[in-house]
Amino acid sequence: MRAEAPGSKAAADLVASGALDGLFARIDAGEIDLAGDGGFIPGLIKAALERGTQVELTDHLGYEKGDPHASAFPNSRNGTTPKTVATQVG
Repeated sequence: MRAEAPGSKAAADLVASGALDGLFARIDAGEIDLAGDGGFIPGLIKAALERGTQVELTDHLGYEKGDPHASAFPNSRNGTTPKTVATQVG
C-alpha cells in the first residue's frame, strides 16, 4: 500500500479537525473564489512562496529580519523588489 503524501495528509487533517469549516462555508456562499486573479489558491501559493523566500534570505544572510545586530553583518536586507514566479496554477 502506498503511503499518503505529506501534503495530502496535512489537508485531510485540517478538514477532519474542522479548522477549514469557516473557509468552506465562505466558499459555498460564493464569498471566496478558489482560482483566478484574487482567488484563494493563488493567494495561498503566493503566501507560501513569500514565506519560503524570507526563510531562504534569513538563512543566506545569517540573521532574522529586524535583528538589531544586523549592522554587524557584511550583507544586509535593503528593501524588496517585485518578483514574478511561474507555478503550476498560474
